[in-house]
Amino acid sequence: MASIAAEQETPAGPQIVLPGDLLPSSDSGLLDDAPAAPVIKLGPGLQPMDDDTIIAVKAGTLKHAAVGNRWWIESNQRRYVAAPGESVVGVVVGKTVDHYKIDIGTAQPALLGVLAFEGASKRNKPDIKIGALVYCRVSLANKDMEAELECFNPTTGKADGYGELKSGFVIKTSLGLARRLLDPKTLILRLLGQHVPFETAIGMNGKIWINSTSPKHTILICNAIKNSEYLNAQECTTMVKSLIERL
Repeated sequence: MASIAAEQETPAGPQIVLPGDLLPSSDSGLLDDAPAAPVIKLGPGLQPMDDDTIIAVKAGTLKHAAVGNRWWIESNQRRYVAAPGESVVGVVVGKTVDHYKIDIGTAQPALLGVLAFEGASKRNKPDIKIGALVYCRVSLANKDMEAELECFNPTTGKADGYGELKSGFVIKTSLGLARRLLDPKTLILRLLGQHVPFETAIGMNGKIWINSTSPKHTILICNAIKNSEYLNAQECTTMVKSLIERL
């Protein structure tokens, strides 16, 4: 259910940036072959300036996703800051005629329109209760106003996994771990999938929804994901094997 995009370090390897650093530097690769390059999409931590330069607004590692030519700064900050295009898991905390108010971990609840669902119309609107979980996409984010969400893929118009999440269990992880889980190179989810059937929705706001066939499997998966944050590939393999043997 979670969308996955290939992530990689900058062409010259990991590059640590600090607030105020001007990009591109000589080794960032941001503007290589600029006339022929596709449009560059800036994610969290990067801000364009009036003189066509790009400035870092937080400390972290400069990252790049080949899909969409997207660049951002990855850091382990505590509070999530919404950015357009990111998938998040949230809780419905309020409801009006036109919007649901969704807690996604930002300073203010985000707004999810009652028509921002696949096939929704004024006569056919979803009825989501307060306290329900939803998997959404950030459609608009501005530091001076509430983020806006939608529960469909704007490219296809289909739900593509977005919408209300039923059953399952939610865990809170660091923002860095949540982003790494979306990387196909991350081993832990593949190791777990070899032994236990489950589905997951990974929010870039650090909330991860997990649903499996039994509570004991769900608990095992939750523990394995949390424990994997600071383990290498071999340690993850050993940990998963140990947990499976205890079932």
